[in-house]
Amino acid sequence: MNKSIKKVFLIISSFGLLALGLFGYRSYKIFFTVNTNFDSESFKLYVKPNSNFDEINNQLSSVLESSHYFDLAAKQKGYYSRVKSGLYLIPKESNNNEIINILRGKSEAVKVTFNNHERLENLAGRVSKQIFLDSLSLLRAFYDKSFLDDNNFDSKNAISMYLPNTYEFFWDTSADNFRNKMLESYKRFWNKTRISKAKKIGLSQQNVSVLASIVQREAGMKDERPRIAGVYLNRLKKRMRLQADPTVIFALKNQSSNFDLKIRRVLYKDLRVKSPYNTYKNRGLPPGPIWMPDLDAINSVLNPENHDFLYFVVDPENKGYHIFGKDLREHNANKKKYIRWINNKKIYR
Repeated sequence: MNKSIKKVFLIISSFGLLALGLFGYRSYKIFFTVNTNFDSESFKLYVKPNSNFDEINNQLSSVLESSHYFDLAAKQKGYYSRVKSGLYLIPKESNNNEIINILRGKSEAVKVTFNNHERLENLAGRVSKQIFLDSLSLLRAFYDKSFLDDNNFDSKNAISMYLPNTYEFFWDTSADNFRNKMLESYKRFWNKTRISKAKKIGLSQQNVSVLASIVQREAGMKDERPRIAGVYLNRLKKRMRLQADPTVIFALKNQSSNFDLKIRRVLYKDLRVKSPYNTYKNRGLPPGPIWMPDLDAINSVLNPENHDFLYFVVDPENKGYHIFGKDLREHNANKKKYIRWINNKKIYR
């Protein structure tokens, strides 16, 4: 090889190495240099269903050092056209390679918590604030007739299927999936032991929830729930009307379609309201829960206190508790104390 050719070869080799070095540096810059710009430990990225890459890049623009390099990395790794919905946690000081691997991976679960609600409409509103579902989609799933028929529920007792607790869902879960998971949880709760206890007190699973909803609305203190449950079960055995004030309040709200109605005192005229929920007019249990009972209230009905009480009224001297009576004479004496107290408090409605 003559000197000229050797010189040309060296020059070409040098340019090749330089180009290779530049290519390597650029690749490293695109994929492996830190590209996040936030102080918290991680950034929560919520990707809505049917989002495209441009929308993701816009969402991340304020927390990335370079949206341009992220764009290049996404194209080269094939993420550009494979955007997945869900919740993704991007740790501080992540590079583009790590970010894209996270976005291509499994969505994070979201903890969904709900407590007691009066209606499924309230539950839908609560859940829709925690995952990517609107209230109407949830309500359609909750009240789907074929689903209710297949699982022995109806529109009035369907709320008993939703047990207050904390659950894990993917942020972009469907309304049907949310409902179905609630059914699975309900079935797990109703194990053989609880089903056996329900049969022992002569109630179906749904009716246990109905009675538990009344017990919970009556009992200000959890330790009194088994005793109040015992009163109502005693009345049911004797075919007496339950005469539960919370059912009258629910009947009035339901009749007026105003569930924001505040009623602190049930009046005698209220007891005449025509409604299947009015346990002063109708024997037995209402057609559905008047409240979403919690697990403790349900267990209080399944494990009631064994006693002979048939009546109870608020105890003016022991806040949150009640005075119990075994007969009408005893109850009327207790009731006089309560009426005197509530009148002194000037609570007229």
